[in-house]
Amino acid sequence: MTNPIGPIVAGDEGFTHQIADTFAVVGTSDPSWTEKVCAMAAAKDGSLQLGFGLGKYTNRNVMDGYAGISRGVEQITVRASRRLDSGPETTAIGPIHYEVNTPLKCVTFGLEANPTQPVAFEWTFEAIVPPLMEDRTHMRRGYRVGADLVRYHQIGLASGWVEIEGERTEISPETWVSTRDHSWGVRYDVGLPPQDLEPGDPLAAMSFRMIWSPVAMQRPDGSRYGIFLHYQIFQGPGFIHKHVVMGGAESPDGGYDRFVDLEPELTFDPVTRRLRGGQVHATTADGAVRTLGIESVSDTGFHLGAGLYFGLDGHHHGEWRGALHVDGERIADCTEPATARRLHQIRDTVIHVTDPTGGGEGWGNCQPIITGGDETLGLSAADSFM
Repeated sequence: MTNPIGPIVAGDEGFTHQIADTFAVVGTSDPSWTEKVCAMAAAKDGSLQLGFGLGKYTNRNVMDGYAGISRGVEQITVRASRRLDSGPETTAIGPIHYEVNTPLKCVTFGLEANPTQPVAFEWTFEAIVPPLMEDRTHMRRGYRVGADLVRYHQIGLASGWVEIEGERTEISPETWVSTRDHSWGVRYDVGLPPQDLEPGDPLAAMSFRMIWSPVAMQRPDGSRYGIFLHYQIFQGPGFIHKHVVMGGAESPDGGYDRFVDLEPELTFDPVTRRLRGGQVHATTADGAVRTLGIESVSDTGFHLGAGLYFGLDGHHHGEWRGALHVDGERIADCTEPATARRLHQIRDTVIHVTDPTGGGEGWGNCQPIITGGDETLGLSAADSFM
């Protein structure tokens, strides 16, 4: 097995990793080294959604994060950044905080009441399946390793509360789902893009399609399982190259029925490129095809650009903002074309999934990107954006 990844242990919940592996003792001076958690919780009916992220950038002496809500086409976001060495083992920045209750099973995400935006919440994630370590991300640009990181995701339910302008909504595991991931290593998209390197964007000459999607599933008898879908497809003149295919059905006992291929039949809004729905055909190791129905539940979807993914208004992950900096904004309509481009495509999209083969249906998170043109989908290359 190439690039093996060590087993997950309780210590891997903490923010103390130093290499792209499970708990180990080797370091790097790369300023892009990052340890990060990212999570969402959503009402199954799509009426309300929460977003959360927290990152530790040891070689930048920075910890930053975001927390907010998506309600229809509206999004409210609070961001915070602080000096890391003021509390190197404290996973909190201003009003944003993260707490491990039971390693690999139960964690809490919180946003305290704050003067920046009229939103606060506290939700507890409780797993329905064990965490699953994904394949290692290893990317090169020329001679340099641009990314070398590991990640696990986990699927569960949510409980707690959220307040918007003083109005409280209870979060119940019967009506809400939650997903999270935890990654560490040398990461892409950290800090300002270097200005003194050879110019060129490797994605500029091709189209790029991706989804990353963990989903909480349930059968009519009440038994639960998870579905995970992740592909990256690079398309250019004269070729189609599937760079990444990951996914499978996850069982509460730790079993994993892996998908060896994923063929998407999805549609997107031609202006905002928001996922509408469709199907993904998953091929299992025995050659059987498992067709999953996917439906975008509503316009709700927390745009990760507001959490600095791909940057926002000149600011980026891991950027030094001083001893403590807190800001944010309230956007009334994220579907307005200029706003959609400012926030980028990638967002936590609430989806409903049907799985006739597995006998269940479920709700979860899908992060989609589709760039370039595709006449069959009504997408124009001239209107493409990341």
